[in-house]
Amino acid sequence: MNLKIIAPIVGIGLVVMAISFQVIFTEVTVTTDLTGDNFESSGLSMMETNGVKHNIPLDKIRSGGPPKDGIPSIDNPVFAEISDSQFMSDSDTVIGLEINGEAKAYPIFILVWHEIINDRVGGIPVAITYCPLCYTNQVFERIINGVEVEFGTSGKLYNSNLLMYDRLTESYWSQALGIAVKGELTGYQLNLIPFDVITWKDWITLHPDTVILTTDTGYIRSYATDPYGNYYTDPRIMFPVEHSDDRMHPKEIIIGFNQDNIYKAYKQNDIESNIIINDSIGDTSVMLISLYSENARAFERTIDDVILDFEYVDGQILDLQTNSEWNYDGLSISGKYGGMQLERMPIEPGFWFEWVAFHPQTLVYGDT
Repeated sequence: MNLKIIAPIVGIGLVVMAISFQVIFTEVTVTTDLTGDNFESSGLSMMETNGVKHNIPLDKIRSGGPPKDGIPSIDNPVFAEISDSQFMSDSDTVIGLEINGEAKAYPIFILVWHEIINDRVGGIPVAITYCPLCYTNQVFERIINGVEVEFGTSGKLYNSNLLMYDRLTESYWSQALGIAVKGELTGYQLNLIPFDVITWKDWITLHPDTVILTTDTGYIRSYATDPYGNYYTDPRIMFPVEHSDDRMHPKEIIIGFNQDNIYKAYKQNDIESNIIINDSIGDTSVMLISLYSENARAFERTIDDVILDFEYVDGQILDLQTNSEWNYDGLSISGKYGGMQLERMPIEPGFWFEWVAFHPQTLVYGDT
């Protein structure tokens, strides 16, 4: 795939500089006969209006303010070693990613100004995404029908959530769903990659060999300030959503899961206070764990067809069935299951109002 990028023309917008550019693709053949694991099964209905495919109502797509690419993605990220990370504070929140032994961290205070980072980690092309309106963090493998692509911001929203576009077909993608919702690739679903939302101090404790994304982004932004101010705790929602639910505060941070079209949400605070939660989502037995502030991980808790129950005792993660010890990566480090690995599950963090807007039928952990 050959890309030719026409030089950007920069202008000042309300919150960010608006970037206007054209990307021309050559020698790319896109097959839209998408089947198998990457064809979504979320219950969205395929529609066509004036020759445009879509699976969300077109009249529900709204302008977020900045134009297409007005919030510019970072396509050539620059990283620093820990020794050169003086621009970071211990309490700064990052999206942490470890793939095939390579660890990288992406500060939220940079992502809030860019929303999408196109990168490669451990040899895998990934899109690290963040929607400040919904606090939805998500990491996708940026492979579409076998082709590596980049994503950008469309300037549009659906359910107050970022609509990305791919620079292959310019189809729109819901960041919260990971599904193409308008355009040629409507119905295609991206693969989710497990990641951490965590403080910088705790991430470097887990990954002392990590590198960190720097503010050398090629853009001038006030990275020391957050343009959304007190929005994260204020109950107001800036853009319309299709469904609401008062089971919790609209801005409660939840960890969401979709297992075989069964949706379930867990309060981040509940996971932190319990440290370990043994639960099931449909037919999938899961273990959620939090040993660090703001952080949660999830694993399938079945080994050799045995469903394990976990507890945290005296600083150790133990299963009740064999008393084997496990580490935070889901690896058994002693006991009968020594050397066995739990399968880590992708998580979908975000504000409650966003999760229930997309999944009104969601279950909530702790509800009777």
